[in-house]
Amino acid sequence: MLAIGLMSGTSLDGVDAALVRFTGDRPTAALLAFHTTAYSPVFRDRVLGIIAHGTTRDVALLNVELGDRFAEAGAEVLAQAGVSGADLAFVASHGQTVWHEPGRATLQLGDPARIAERLGVRVVSDFRSRDVAAGGQGAPLVPLADALLFADGAHPRVMLNVGGMANLTWLPVGGALDQVVAFDTGPGVAVVDAVVRELLPGQLMDVDGQRAAAGRADDVLIADLLSDPFFAAPPPKSTGREMFGEAFARGLVREMGVRRPEATHDDCIATAVAFTVATIADQLRRWLPEDGAEVVVSGGGARNPTLMGRLTEALEGRAVRAFDDLFFDGDAKEALAFALLGWLTVHGRPGNVPHATGAKGPRVLGRITP
Repeated sequence: MLAIGLMSGTSLDGVDAALVRFTGDRPTAALLAFHTTAYSPVFRDRVLGIIAHGTTRDVALLNVELGDRFAEAGAEVLAQAGVSGADLAFVASHGQTVWHEPGRATLQLGDPARIAERLGVRVVSDFRSRDVAAGGQGAPLVPLADALLFADGAHPRVMLNVGGMANLTWLPVGGALDQVVAFDTGPGVAVVDAVVRELLPGQLMDVDGQRAAAGRADDVLIADLLSDPFFAAPPPKSTGREMFGEAFARGLVREMGVRRPEATHDDCIATAVAFTVATIADQLRRWLPEDGAEVVVSGGGARNPTLMGRLTEALEGRAVRAFDDLFFDGDAKEALAFALLGWLTVHGRPGNVPHATGAKGPRVLGRITP
């Protein structure tokens, strides 16, 4: 069975499209092709503006435009692989999250009808809403894919995704679902990127972590930020840019200016990186078994050498490895995971892990557009 998984995360970088072959009843998944259709800085800023203060009309039109962009990403990966849409069993589209209020509401845009019309194949979408309706947070949803596809048969493993937000899945040996521990740890690169944009207009990110490497982090401020109730709360829990986004980044920069008037831009960026690393290390120690499981990192944060170096230092005693070194291009991981969730949906199987999301029980996720 061939399928496409489409994903755009809270970093608002663009649409990831993964062409996947599923085999067997468990199943196994092979990545055949991967393509990213990047958002332009102008479009990204427009999405952020609509999230912040858009009208109903703005949201409706953005939903259509994002549907077309997701369809374009799907068409690109098909062309790259030389595969026809007629060969697909389905497309699984996560959509673009524009609001995530844990336990109450979650909204992803990207009209699945536009994708179905353009690619001529059924589309599975809106994966998070059913879990929320069942009393869950709608996140994280990747733990089931982590358990099915990436568990080790001899050792426990932590799958850590450092995207806009950071989330982890602790996998026991063999990946038994009833033992999996999964939750959002807090910010990934969203705060770092927002600090860069605040201080360096026209720049979207700290390329290769160079600015952070040149700066000096404020450890006292980081300790204060770690007192946020989110970090003391036990799983299940999830978060988003509503908590750790632009407003948080502006507050961090402002507080740095008050505490250390001499602080440079690099110092602020270094503090944002160190805070992200501190939240991951803190949450891992608080809520995971002390078993020394290796940590396998994917997402945009895995491309930041400064962040990865500091994470390795903070997790002393645990091996920290890049997802790419063990499996495939880590940028494709979440798109492939949502393709797997789509496979489960079309087979009538649950896609959530209730004790990870807080839902009342297993649920078949999403809706299908013919």
